[in-house]
Amino acid sequence: MENQGIDIEIDELTNSVRNVISGDSFQTEVSLVTKSDLKIITKSKGWQFNWKLELKHPERDVYKLTIVNNQSIIQGLVSLEVKSDHVYLHLVESAPFNKGKSKLYTGVPGNLVAFACKLSFQRGNEGNVAFIAKTQLIDHYVKSLGAFHFGGRLMIIETNAAMKLINRYFSNI
Repeated sequence: MENQGIDIEIDELTNSVRNVISGDSFQTEVSLVTKSDLKIITKSKGWQFNWKLELKHPERDVYKLTIVNNQSIIQGLVSLEVKSDHVYLHLVESAPFNKGKSKLYTGVPGNLVAFACKLSFQRGNEGNVAFIAKTQLIDHYVKSLGAFHFGGRLMIIETNAAMKLINRYFSNI
């Protein structure tokens, strides 16, 4: 599974996450995945990636997206690595109930990418985020995230696009 490329649709850029049925928006928070979280983020529970394996990479941090005041339900996950001049996005995944036509919430993938941009600013990397995209999604990431195609399947989100994403998701902070 190494370096397959980011393969997630940015369904909607929201101010937080939005309930598909009610249309209500919910504020979110991002925190590090804990050992107890690993019991519920398994392939048998519908998650696509092996997040336990992801946590074994000491240079990577795995974060979970939850709705404020509802820490027990993970909406999505992201694996990030802080490099000397950017943050590298290894994996992004929405919870099984946030995928496909019957998803409960939109905005999860965009929220996680915006968090990566915010972390990049916090670490002095000017919001720069890099990732490998699945070939068929390159144009989608250009349109939805403002990323640019660097060559091959490498995508980069630079300072201006990063600020737009951060302002969209974290304007209330």
